[in-house]
Amino acid sequence: MLPHMAKIISGIGASHSPSIAFAYDNQQEDTAAWKPFFQAAEELRASVAANPPDVLIFIYNDHFWQFDLDFVPTFAIGVGEEFTMAPEREFARPLPNAKGDPRLAWHLTRSLVADEFDLTVCQRMMLDHGFFSVMPLICEPPWPMRIIPIAVNVIQHPLPSPARCWKLGEAIARAVASYDEALKVGVVATGGLSHQLHGRNFGYTNPTWDQHFLELLTEAPERLLELSHDDYMQRGGAESVEMIVWLAMRGALQHPQLEQRFHHAGALTGLGLLHLREGS
Repeated sequence: MLPHMAKIISGIGASHSPSIAFAYDNQQEDTAAWKPFFQAAEELRASVAANPPDVLIFIYNDHFWQFDLDFVPTFAIGVGEEFTMAPEREFARPLPNAKGDPRLAWHLTRSLVADEFDLTVCQRMMLDHGFFSVMPLICEPPWPMRIIPIAVNVIQHPLPSPARCWKLGEAIARAVASYDEALKVGVVATGGLSHQLHGRNFGYTNPTWDQHFLELLTEAPERLLELSHDDYMQRGGAESVEMIVWLAMRGALQHPQLEQRFHHAGALTGLGLLHLREGS
């Protein structure tokens, strides 16, 4: 790696349940239900602050704010100067917009398209709780790093395969390594863990699977690539297929070293944090 080239320094995986945002906004961090999770988030923030990235490539799934069922791209990237908060609540959350990095975003776009990822390119992009429930876990506002959002379809079938998400991460790593500016880049993926929010299995979670997933993602991710979408949904509930987004983050790291791995059995969703440092 030449000194003037960009470098991925870390990967973060995080659950993005709206309940995280509600607890954060209503100062519930010290309640019995939330204290373990927010203590883990405090550890994550301290670790990120010790070696902060200049840019976060933020891989998530949209929840019908930027896109809807008439228009669901498999992969979409935001290339704008700024990204606003989707109006998920009657009153806006007191959080700032996210600043983009158009030059790096367009480099990523060109590189990923050359790598045969057919992206939907968004000049304007609203970000929902897939982003804004997680950012306060990584750093305190105002956000000190620029953001490049990449949305992955895990809503409307057909979905990208787990292996395709992994290959997206590998392609992101190649794109970053070829960028001609000395930037430190973090890759974040959000979604899951186990949860189902409809039907007879409403409220289903599987803490055993959640913990096993986090362990495999760290130590033996190839086993997660072998699973089908049905495997993920049967083990963790229908909406837990979001977990395949985490594979894109892990695929972007070549020599990951574990900084933090945390699981908390939430009321309606499994909650998890994973922080990996890129080694040499």
